[in-house]
Amino acid sequence: MKTLLNNIDLNEALFGNSNIGFVPTMGSLHDGHISLIKKSIKLSNKTIVSIFVNPKQFNNKKDYKKYPRNIKKDLKILKKLKVDFVYLPKIKDIFRTKNKIKIKLNKQDKIMCAKYRKGHFEGVIEVMTRLTKIVNPSKIFMGEKDFQQLLLVKKYVEKNFKSKIISCKTIRDKNKLALSSRNTLLKKDDLINAGKISKSLIIFKRKLLNKKNLNNLILMKKNELKKKYDIKIDYLELRNIKNLKLTNKIQNAKIFIAYSINNVRLIDNF
Repeated sequence: MKTLLNNIDLNEALFGNSNIGFVPTMGSLHDGHISLIKKSIKLSNKTIVSIFVNPKQFNNKKDYKKYPRNIKKDLKILKKLKVDFVYLPKIKDIFRTKNKIKIKLNKQDKIMCAKYRKGHFEGVIEVMTRLTKIVNPSKIFMGEKDFQQLLLVKKYVEKNFKSKIISCKTIRDKNKLALSSRNTLLKKDDLINAGKISKSLIIFKRKLLNKKNLNNLILMKKNELKKKYDIKIDYLELRNIKNLKLTNKIQNAKIFIAYSINNVRLIDNF
């Protein structure tokens, strides 16, 4: 495994290589990241993993500072997986002042997390645009847990580059909680409750199959979860998986949730 600390190292290492698989991460790696990396290794000639906590996607400075970081552990995991390259850029490597990128979301995209986290996706899309330009991969591997992010990045990146976004299934722990670096910020009881919320929504979605008035049932479920687990829910919505429009039909739809449990914000979809 070759560690690339700047863009000069990266350009030298990737020169002449084709079919490059790229897994962009913010570090604090878990089994969800590992599944993306394994898929890249399987489908690409060379795999590069980046670790970069992107300041532009945090609409809260405290959130950026407390984001879990564990570079030693991450490098150990990547070495064990036999990743070809790990890219550890500094802020100046990504945000070179010369080329400013202005990202503007369409009105129909300002839903769910884009509504509740102002500037978040603009920051994500900007960094993904910059990373794609720097790495120039054939494929970029991203998880479905961040489904809205996946669709937005796919739209912007595939429109402007030859790179293809490969979506990968959400990996869950034994309690059905979607794996996330933020889970490390949860206390034990909160972790257990977050797993119960996931299980509850998985069962709930199955029950919706033959039901009518789905939006009323979802509203009732939202109130039930808030009361039972003492959580703040930003949204609990049923949306079409192709265009993320609100729907009252279970076919081609997912239930999307964003909630805070003791000030740790989690998102998921079922």
